[in-house]
This record gives sequence, C-alpha cells and structure tokens, in this order.
Amino acid sequence: MSHVEKKAQLVKLMTASGIINALAIDQRGALRRLIGDTTPVADLEHFKCLVSKELTPYSSSILLDPEIGIPGSKERDANCGLLMAYEKTGYDKTVKGRYPDLLDLFSVKRLKDLGSNGIKLLIYYDVDEGDEVNERKRAFVERVGAECCHANLPLFLEILTYDHTTDDKVEFAKVKPRKVIAAMQEFSNPVYEVDVLKVEVPVDMNLVEGFTKEGVTPVYTQAQAAEFFAQQSAATHLPFIFLSAGVSPELFRQTLAFAKEGGSTFNGVLCGRATWAGAAEEYAKSGSQGVVAWLRETGVQNITALNEVVEKYATPVDLDKLYSK
Repeated sequence: MSHVEKKAQLVKLMTASGIINALAIDQRGALRRLIGDTTPVADLEHFKCLVSKELTPYSSSILLDPEIGIPGSKERDANCGLLMAYEKTGYDKTVKGRYPDLLDLFSVKRLKDLGSNGIKLLIYYDVDEGDEVNERKRAFVERVGAECCHANLPLFLEILTYDHTTDDKVEFAKVKPRKVIAAMQEFSNPVYEVDVLKVEVPVDMNLVEGFTKEGVTPVYTQAQAAEFFAQQSAATHLPFIFLSAGVSPELFRQTLAFAKEGGSTFNGVLCGRATWAGAAEEYAKSGSQGVVAWLRETGVQNITALNEVVEKYATPVDLDKLYSK
C-alpha cells in the first residue's frame, strides 16, 4: 500500500481548501422508483449523464455506480474527481441481517481502470444485532479495505444504521444516536483500512425541538441533539462526511449549520437527492429538455447554496494526520 498514492487520489476528490463537497448519484433502484419503474436502462444512463454534465462543475467529486453510471462519469467536469460504488444496490429482504454483496462484474482494480479515484462501499449496520450477523459484515469490510489498499485507492465507507427489532420511526430515533456513534467507532479501527466515513447525522432532524412539523412531538431537545453531534465527532479520528438521506435541500443546509454549532468537525458532504431529486421528477414528466432547464436553474441553486454552507462550516481534511503512518 502506498500512502502517497492514496493521499494523491483523495486530494482529487476534495476542494482546494480540503473540503469534500461531492455529488452522489449512484442510486439504481431508488432512481428507477423516482423516474418510473419501467424506465429503460438507457434512459437512466442518460439522466445520470445530464446530472453529471450540468452539476459537476460545482462539485469536488461525483459518486456514480458502474452499472448505469459509466457514461455519466465521462461527462463530468475535468476538475471533478470520481468515486465509484462497489456494492450491489439494496439487500435480500428474505434473509435476516441486511447483508451486503459486491457487484459481480467489477473489482477495485477494474473500477480504478475506469478512472475512479476512490471506492465507496455501503453497509447496513446495527451494533446490537449480535456477532452472528455483524462479524460477517466486519469481515466483509476488511476484505474490501485490503483490496483498496492493494490498488492504492481510498475507501469511503457508508454506514446506514437501523434497529433489527423495530421499523417504528420514533422508536428508532430514540436509539439512533448511540447506534450511529458506535458504528463509527467500530469502523474507525485501522484493521478495516477505511479512509473516509460517509455517515448519517446522529439524530432525526425532523424530530428535534424547533425542527418538527406542527403536531409532532420532538424526541430530542436542541441541547441534546447538539451534544450528540459533538459525541459523533469525538467517536472517530477519521475524516467523516454527511449523507443527505433524501431530506430537502433547505433542511440539509440547516442541519449542517446546527451540526457546526453543536461542535461537529464534519469534513464535508456527499449529497444526492437533496440536490437533484426534482430533476428526476421533471424527467418523468417532460424528458431531457425539462431536466436540463431544471438542473441549470434549481439544481445549480441547490448545489451552490449547499457549497456555501459546506465551505463555511466543514473542517478541512488533515491529510498529514490521516496518512501519518
């Protein structure tokens, strides 16, 4: 493994100031659901090309998938780095554990040959599910981490938490902070060779006092939520970036400001649907012409407004500290 090459690849994914303001459009099944269940693959590829071409001039990097995202990777701005997703989308709902799986036709080396500057791996993780499930996931991440080291590419690990005992939104919100923080602690262990954590904010912002809709009972006070953001930052020595989880652009920007005020040292964002979801709706209604118009107006407004917030509140990545060994 060459820390020098890993560091050089990570630099290509960041802004000049050391912030990661990346655009995520590696959605596959979720994108099809947004545009239409019967949408042909060629149309999904075309949509990703349009998003890449119009929005990557405003992004430090773009996350795509090699299944339907390769054409889009070729449309990105020359100054925009490339992340590639390595996992299959979703999980087998007939099997307990939400186990991850890798794409059959790709390897880290093949993704690097496609021009990728980094690898993104997504896992679903519940720290309370027990070793029968979690030991298998830990070994899985170790294998991918070793593969990335061999190819000298940084690994971005995306952790989506859940509670294997309930699907109730409010009940999960109560335990989410502990689950997010504990998962970050686990995968910060050097054995996994993770370079950047892509994580959820530690609370459900829709259930924070002052952010709830009328008639909704908050789960957290603002003081409690702020403390969870501070605890999250203390849980890892690795750079970590926030995913948008499909919330509105306005709420995501408000969340980042709140995180900073609470003491968060997050290093950027990897934001998807909060930036371009409206374009998918436009594509379903009026095709590519409407999408381009939407992206050039609303899409650019969304991403530039987000960039301003990220540059104001995010902490630059300390590359020397990350690759000191």
